[in-house]
Amino acid sequence: MTLGSVDQPRKGGIPRGLSPTAPVLFSYGFRPFFLGAAFWAVITMILWISSLAGLATVAEDYGPAHWHAHEMLFGYSSAVLAGFLLTAVPNWTGRLPVSGWPLFWLFGVWVAGRVIFLAPGVVGASAMAAVDSLFLPVLLLICVREVVAGRKWKDLKVIGGLLALTAGNILFHVQVLQDLHPDLAIKLAVSAYVVLVMIIGGRIIPSFTRNWINKSGRTDFPAPYSTFDSIAILSGIAALAAWVLIGEGAVVALVTGTAFLLHSVRLARWRGWTTLQEHLVTVLHMAYLFVPLGFLGIGLSALNALSPMAALHLVTVGTVASMMLAVMTRATRGHTGRVLTASRTTSVIYGAIILAAVVRPLADILPDYAQLFYTVSGAAWLSAFGLFLIEYGPMLAKVRRKLI
Repeated sequence: MTLGSVDQPRKGGIPRGLSPTAPVLFSYGFRPFFLGAAFWAVITMILWISSLAGLATVAEDYGPAHWHAHEMLFGYSSAVLAGFLLTAVPNWTGRLPVSGWPLFWLFGVWVAGRVIFLAPGVVGASAMAAVDSLFLPVLLLICVREVVAGRKWKDLKVIGGLLALTAGNILFHVQVLQDLHPDLAIKLAVSAYVVLVMIIGGRIIPSFTRNWINKSGRTDFPAPYSTFDSIAILSGIAALAAWVLIGEGAVVALVTGTAFLLHSVRLARWRGWTTLQEHLVTVLHMAYLFVPLGFLGIGLSALNALSPMAALHLVTVGTVASMMLAVMTRATRGHTGRVLTASRTTSVIYGAIILAAVVRPLADILPDYAQLFYTVSGAAWLSAFGLFLIEYGPMLAKVRRKLI
């Protein structure tokens, strides 16, 4: 059965396959979730800036700062992850994608969490947390089902990251509802995303780089996956575990410093400088650069040489957001039949999100200029996701273009 055919639903199962009657938007997972993620990334930033300026109130019963942190980690980010997994897992397993009404209802669950979170006082914080906590477990069950049915056991590593993220979301609500700061939940969620970047990035970055180099007629290919990559990933997991469980001190600085060195070498082995003529590939290397930089920031923070907030934003905006935009742009172009090359607007998108990642930590490093850095970083964030909506929104909502 081909990828474009319709899979008849089995008794008690989830209907899968490209529905011939569903709107284009719900024909494939990346379409609604990438579009929804970008839209929400813009809206949440506007609301957060308005809240800081005293122009609007957001989630007062839950806490505006908690709302901001949650929607950055579990709001727009979870939608990007869903769009990626619902598109990538069928490719990994050879099974048909979730499409049509099942995709519509899954997207609806995500939307319900976003809407109800804006005014938790209407239904109560506990009810709001319960509704918001539905999406990730459902996504997890779908992905587990597909990986197990496809017998792709090596992809369970990715499922492990999704499981940690699901647990982090629930823990976030539990801590806030108990009047605790959700520091542990935030670190767990950030760690889950970084692990996914280390695993998935290690799969797609050298592959896309090799394709580009081969297309250029050269043979200076990136180093293939080896024991070194496994050691680097394990060192990163150890560093993140120390950050989550210990938090600070010499031990955390030592393991994160080791991860910084190993992932710097790993990135260099992929020969990113050979791709400078194609920003669609170069941005993947730029995004992964924030993995070792993130470990460096966490290590410095553990020694009180850098504020924890600066280190956190280096990871969340640098590693997570930039890699997500890199994947969103490439996947959208590829799966909608566009040429795999970055337009000028796409290059500006990349530059804007990298600027946001670099500038935001400076607000904590140079507090006297914090307002300026907040403004620049916020504007860069809005530019990145706003331009994504302008250029890629129509692609996501329209029928796939056929390349000639």
